[in-house]
Amino acid sequence: MKKIGIVGGTGYTGVELMRLLVHHPEVEVVAMTSRGEAGKRVDALFPSLRGHTDLVFSAPGETDLAACDLVFFATPNGIAMQEAPALLETGVRVVDLAADYRIKDLDVWSRWYGMKHASPEWVERAVYGLPELYRDEIRGAELVANPGCHVTATTLAVMPLMGADWVNHGQIVADTKSGASGAGRSAAVHTLMAEAGESVRSYAAAGHRHQPEISQTLRALSGREVGLTFVPHLVPMVRGIESTVYLPISGEPSEDPQVLYERYYADEPFVDVMPPGSHPETRSVRGNNLCRMAVHRPLGGSMLVISSVIDNLVKGAAGQAVQNMNLMLGCEETAGLDLVALSP
Repeated sequence: MKKIGIVGGTGYTGVELMRLLVHHPEVEVVAMTSRGEAGKRVDALFPSLRGHTDLVFSAPGETDLAACDLVFFATPNGIAMQEAPALLETGVRVVDLAADYRIKDLDVWSRWYGMKHASPEWVERAVYGLPELYRDEIRGAELVANPGCHVTATTLAVMPLMGADWVNHGQIVADTKSGASGAGRSAAVHTLMAEAGESVRSYAAAGHRHQPEISQTLRALSGREVGLTFVPHLVPMVRGIESTVYLPISGEPSEDPQVLYERYYADEPFVDVMPPGSHPETRSVRGNNLCRMAVHRPLGGSMLVISSVIDNLVKGAAGQAVQNMNLMLGCEETAGLDLVALSP
């Protein structure tokens, strides 16, 4: 069994990692760190794990993470870039669920995240953890930067079209909707039930830090500059992201977009292209690692509309991290992730 550590185990992604890993056939979680909860049983904080783990939270400085085969950083932005390099130098492989290693341009990263990068030498060595695009590179990676949740739903929605000359790459619009768990577990007024319930609002319309992450990948795919307008919204639900992406087209497509999408994702275990006329729902992926999408061309006109849904805590975070772990450790890619969504 491969030994796994989790740094920062008290957030939603930390407990989601544990939910997915406790029954994984090839790994064992041997350490879960927390400064504030050190000494407390994990299942005392998260009763959903009772009967599945005997782990006790340990203080980061007192935990031998170097004995692990792979360590997840489920920490706020800015932590992994300080702590991961020492582990990496010992040969431990790392998956960072925060944004520390996602953006290659350090000036862009510093502008959006408001700090100087502490380990720039590892930024270039990190592999972006989108398996549908970088599967082979992930297998050999020492360090994987797990993509953002809005980013995953949006990028997967448009990947098949980035090589098409009949798509206007300069006017892509992504309108995304996320549940409150996407804001994390820390207390905040805007995610209080009385504030977020029965209300929908956009935020960061002037510019969101996920935008340069999406643009970086789309440039790499298309080999050209892209114009992206990205506006996220908070909706009154706990889990889920829906990304509606609008792509103008020039003239008649050289291939039926539905056929293009079905062929592009035919061998992907965690992408489901739905039949024509479908409208994917976030509840259809609640608790599993699928990205489910549908392709529309309203009135046969000059706009394609792609609707893409994921669970922000699974394919948008912990599930994708486990998928990356599987590739890095030589496990079956779907191990621990063959889950049926919850319904209702």
